Amino acid sequence: MSYFSELTLQYIAGEWRPGSGAWDIIDFDPYSGDKLAALTVATADEVDQAYWAADRAQPGWAAAGGYGRRPVFERVLRLIEEREQELTEAIILEAGGTHAKAAVELRLAKEFLREAVGLAMRPSDRILPSQTDGKENLVRRAPVGVVGVVSPFNYPFLLSVRSVAAALALGNAVVLKPHQNTPVTGGTLVGRLFEEAGLPPGVLNVVVTDIAEVGDALLEHPVPKVISFTGSDRTGRHVATVAAAHFKHAVLHLAGNSALIVLDDADLGPAVDAAVFSRFAHQGQNCMSANRILLQSGVRREFTEAFTERVRALRVGDPKDPRTQIGPLINTSQVEGVLAAVDQAVREGAVPLVRGEANGCLVEPSVLADVPADAEVLRQEVFGPVALLVPFDGVDDAVRIANDTPYGLSGAVHTGDVQRGVEIAKRVETGMFHVNGGTVNDEPVIPFGGEKRSGMGRLNGDAMVQAFTTQRWVSVQYGRSAFPF
Repeated sequence: MSYFSELTLQYIAGEWRPGSGAWDIIDFDPYSGDKLAALTVATADEVDQAYWAADRAQPGWAAAGGYGRRPVFERVLRLIEEREQELTEAIILEAGGTHAKAAVELRLAKEFLREAVGLAMRPSDRILPSQTDGKENLVRRAPVGVVGVVSPFNYPFLLSVRSVAAALALGNAVVLKPHQNTPVTGGTLVGRLFEEAGLPPGVLNVVVTDIAEVGDALLEHPVPKVISFTGSDRTGRHVATVAAAHFKHAVLHLAGNSALIVLDDADLGPAVDAAVFSRFAHQGQNCMSANRILLQSGVRREFTEAFTERVRALRVGDPKDPRTQIGPLINTSQVEGVLAAVDQAVREGAVPLVRGEANGCLVEPSVLADVPADAEVLRQEVFGPVALLVPFDGVDDAVRIANDTPYGLSGAVHTGDVQRGVEIAKRVETGMFHVNGGTVNDEPVIPFGGEKRSGMGRLNGDAMVQAFTTQRWVSVQYGRSAFPF
């Protein structure tokens, strides 16, 4: 199947049809610059149609029950397994992901689908005690109704499947809007797989569009009760503001500026491995990336030498080559932002131990040391292959530096004393923290999310139930009720 020639339509109410907007989103291969597809944007009217289609389809889907919904996710899982090679090629072409990155993305997508099978059976009624004799309190979980999902460009297939599958498994209908740089692997491809798996028409709708065309129609529409958004904190702030104004719940997974701390007693081999992966996986286009690598004075020199040697050896090039470790950034705007951050840091006094150059959307890795404590780059998210080496003396210094950022998504510490690592984890203001691991971690049953400007709410496991269902109280009085008048 040629995904980029066949999946260039909107998917609304079970029908594939072109958008009616006045312009096209052009889908490019970020490595070669070749045009992959052109998709005419959906208008606000088509967003309206998608949401009302979901609203009409949702009651029947919810009524099917967990046993009725579960087979759809099992079939999607089988389709991914059968088409793994062509899905890998699509992710590499559209998102610029390497073979290793595509493998991780598909492996986790399959795990989230397996978790969705369980989620379909997860919600249950609870009987709670009452202070009134003869009264029974039933607290039940019910689908919220319709969920709007807005997915990003970095892991488009995975991060669309994660929210879409969970929301559907819990009895909701969904309208999915993928990022305009990844409209196929993050959007229409997901729609096609669920269609082939037998999902009833209208339960999942995919609209490929842009804020320039539809404004806030995706957020303000009266139908969706929850908006699941993954992207920048700047856009996330806007999503939260609009959602709150319309009494919608927003689940936000936003930017990060994670620190990986290396203490004097760390095993440096594994620490270097973790730091290289945590900073340069998918070219650093990961909200969990270790932007900052904090080095205690006793290991600073040895770690720096080993780390920079590893970084210089990373293979940068065509992501279709299985040997490539660093592929392209998603677009030239991202390239310009990364280069500007490096230039500014150097102007402010940072020392470039490795200074990468750009060729199109390919950006070679950079490693900066001696970054001034007041440098802006230490507090912002750099969405590209740039590592900042930051020295510290004691543990209190490491914790202070790690927390000196408006973000709080992930983090890690490497130490020979696991209990000391756990104590540090308790003090760092992040939603996730890993002792003797990397900052890039995701497991379908573990709550995923951040603090501060890294987001609101959690996903994965039981957190999916919290995000995509609502609680209702039903009481039953056996016998005659007593009232004060």
